[in-house]
Amino acid sequence: MSEKIEFTTTGKPHPYHIVRPSIWPLCGAAAGVLLASGAVMYMHEVSLGGFAVGLKGVILGLLSVLAVMFFWWKDIVHESVIERAHTKIAEIGLRYGMALFIASEVMFFVAFFWAFFDASLYAGQENMFLRKEYTQGVWPPPQFHVIPPFELPFMMTMILLLSGCTVTWAHHAILEGDNKNAIKALGVTVTLGFVFLCFQVYEYVHAHFGFTEGVYPSTFFMATGFHGFHVFVGTVFLFVCWLRAKKGHFTQERHFGFEAAAWYWHFVDVVWLFLFVAIYWWGNTIGTGTPLPH
Repeated sequence: MSEKIEFTTTGKPHPYHIVRPSIWPLCGAAAGVLLASGAVMYMHEVSLGGFAVGLKGVILGLLSVLAVMFFWWKDIVHESVIERAHTKIAEIGLRYGMALFIASEVMFFVAFFWAFFDASLYAGQENMFLRKEYTQGVWPPPQFHVIPPFELPFMMTMILLLSGCTVTWAHHAILEGDNKNAIKALGVTVTLGFVFLCFQVYEYVHAHFGFTEGVYPSTFFMATGFHGFHVFVGTVFLFVCWLRAKKGHFTQERHFGFEAAAWYWHFVDVVWLFLFVAIYWWGNTIGTGTPLPH
């Protein structure tokens, strides 16, 4: 089927997609502010009018983000499948947009790695994050019972790497026009993402330290926790792709919605490898410094 050709008011055809006015970017920003505010109030145990906010603010913000994702994606799927407005030239802009979004996510994690390495590499010195007496001159601080890297974290690593293989399987199936195998591979990938999240929750519940107990728990939970949130988002993204594949939305020529999800999922895989090596393996077993004399 030939690509749809858009028309301007002059009647001249052009291959570009002129986006209609949408309320969803504004709603997305409001939902993001609501989620961030709820998280801050939860972390600082804020009460409004004698009423403890707790996790209610976080849950409300998360539900708002999910609602925006649902309605916004619904509009974009309608543009792509029904209106066929996403021409090959329009897809170039979509690809650049997704690439820049992933680049911004990379810098997001750079901040967490920076905080972690500043604290761990200079554990025996005074710095802006901690006093050397807190770490007793070594990293990880000896007062913490850290998580062994080659037990549950290693299994989680294998799960994510396997999910990277299955999402590639799905991609090749789509390129070959094999929608049946694409659906199967996407289903396996979504299941693996869900299993990873379950293991991460189990790990957090059984950790021997809390988020507010110092710089080691803070850097650990912030880096791994935000990665877990990205796994959750990627799993939802791929679940939507699975539903679309079942409806036959993806063809050999038109499947950028899936490609964007696959790019994001591979990014999540790579970030986890850095987390595993830097925080779980090096940070929990090798570390730095010499204990202070007593």
